[in-house]
Amino acid sequence: MPPASATRSKRTADDPTQEFFGGLAARGHEPLLESASGSIRFDLTDGKRVDHWVVRLKKGAVAVSQKDGRADATVTTDRAFFDRLTQGRENVMAATLRGVVNVKGDLGLMLTFQRIFPGPPGSQRRARTAARRSR
Repeated sequence: MPPASATRSKRTADDPTQEFFGGLAARGHEPLLESASGSIRFDLTDGKRVDHWVVRLKKGAVAVSQKDGRADATVTTDRAFFDRLTQGRENVMAATLRGVVNVKGDLGLMLTFQRIFPGPPGSQRRARTAARRSR
């Protein structure tokens, strides 16, 4: 599979997770993550298949890969659920409390990272996220 920083494929229009991570990699710097340094691995399950996405943060600088490896925090959830997170249809903290999302390691890093998920449709946070992505 091509790296997340590669040109978006036709598939991204139908793949919210690929679009989310691809957009994050393309930005390269995320002001909402300037207080964070560390790595988060997302293990997204789909039946027996597990897709890995690793986000490395250094004071707002962002790098994304699909390599499996060690990270400061590991987030595990269902791929379809993560798609809904990236669309603002679910909230990661509420999902963590319900046990739908499992976070191991640096919970504080995940708390900071959650800022970049879009809010629910019609929210101010969703509008700010859209504006940031269009820059």
